[in-house]
Amino acid sequence: MAEVTQNQILEALKKVKDPDLGKDLVSLKMVKDVNVCGDAVAFTLELTTPAHPRKEQFMDECRLAVGTLPGVKTVNVRLTSHVSARPAVQGKMAIPGVKNILAVASGKGGVGKSTVAVNLALSLHMDGAKTGILDADIYGPSQPLMLGLQGERPLAADDNKIYPLKAHGVKVMSMGFLVGEDSPVIWRGPMVMKALVQFLGDTLWGELDYLVLDLPPGTGDAQLTIVQQVALAGAVIVTTPQDIALLDARKGLQMFRKTDVPILGIIENMSYYQCPQCGHREDIFDTGGGQRAAARYEVPFLGSVPLDIQIRLGGDRGTPIVAGEPESSVARAFREAARNVALQVAIHNSSAPFSVPELKIIG
Repeated sequence: MAEVTQNQILEALKKVKDPDLGKDLVSLKMVKDVNVCGDAVAFTLELTTPAHPRKEQFMDECRLAVGTLPGVKTVNVRLTSHVSARPAVQGKMAIPGVKNILAVASGKGGVGKSTVAVNLALSLHMDGAKTGILDADIYGPSQPLMLGLQGERPLAADDNKIYPLKAHGVKVMSMGFLVGEDSPVIWRGPMVMKALVQFLGDTLWGELDYLVLDLPPGTGDAQLTIVQQVALAGAVIVTTPQDIALLDARKGLQMFRKTDVPILGIIENMSYYQCPQCGHREDIFDTGGGQRAAARYEVPFLGSVPLDIQIRLGGDRGTPIVAGEPESSVARAFREAARNVALQVAIHNSSAPFSVPELKIIG
């Protein structure tokens, strides 16, 4: 029997579609390095993100498509990834080496936005992405505590730049590194806006696939500075299920929408409480509110995270639950949400217009 050809393999792989991008894997140039050796076929599948939620599905479908070809007995699929960068946006700042800047926001405080932000960043890193997190809450920075970096100070470079600290493999910068724990930041809006821009541009982030911005709650000066001056790949809205939280979340969502920032979706935190002893579930803050809001505003629902004491304990001891208990059901919920975020970034990047005039580079 004649050896299968590369063209036959590529034709078979055209049957495998990426439902999110609406094309087959061959047309998307995700299939690389096709090799045939007798009855064995090997090729590389290059995903749009190492955190792709469909990677196992794609591998199975590829093996099936090629494995049915006459003369093929074994199919070896190698996985790799290339994270696309947010296209340049006219008149907005970009950071050298940083492909995608993701804003994690909430309409009000107390919904666990910082907890979600740090666990998303760690989840993306654990899936193989180069990741950083900027604690953009100037008045109430919490990432130093949550990442076990209290009392640490970043090093200065020769050109007045600063090196970010690192925790659990993720690069970190926060106002909390520059002031004492008990020292309040008493600044007016213009000083906050200037500090945010300096944190973004004067930090030596290096090469990053994703930089997560943990924004302060609400729609004030800090948020407006970010959306007006920075080329964001998108925004993630964090809410809890009850109506009052959803009301404020909708305001935050509309702020990003009106400033032409892509809405990556909604994450519902504290969705329910499940008793670890008896397994009884209690919907303390109602249920399904995040999904209803996502449906109403036609944005993706990225996932729900339960209320669990281990989340709080992990944050207090500087080891967020994704890093401390990676196999727990709560960590899996964060990991799934992060993969959905990464997928939405890839979808928006693939359809975003490319614009280069008047691009300002900070750093």
